[in-house]
Amino acid sequence: MRRDVFQAIADPTRRDIINLIAHKSLNLNTIAEQFDMSRPAISQHIKILSECGIIMINQQGRERYCEIQPKKLIEVVDWLEPFKKLWEGRFNQLDNLLSIIKKQKNEQ
Repeated sequence: MRRDVFQAIADPTRRDIINLIAHKSLNLNTIAEQFDMSRPAISQHIKILSECGIIMINQQGRERYCEIQPKKLIEVVDWLEPFKKLWEGRFNQLDNLLSIIKKQKNEQ
């Protein structure tokens, strides 16, 4: 079953796993040690992340290492971009309004 990237990031544990391996690939045991849940539960989260294409699992000897695939997260960035522009515009309007209020207050 191929899952979508939004399904993967919907869960806080999966977001934490992404953050853990964002800078360095880690083996499954090292990842599991960071959480207060069973190894099978972590393995299920890893499986979902892998099915979504966010992580790739590489076999190195007897160990399996998880490595981030950041290109897949571009879908999230692309989806968020219009909202970012909208809120930047609103914050700029607020900054302008506050500047006007401050200027008027200083003139009094």
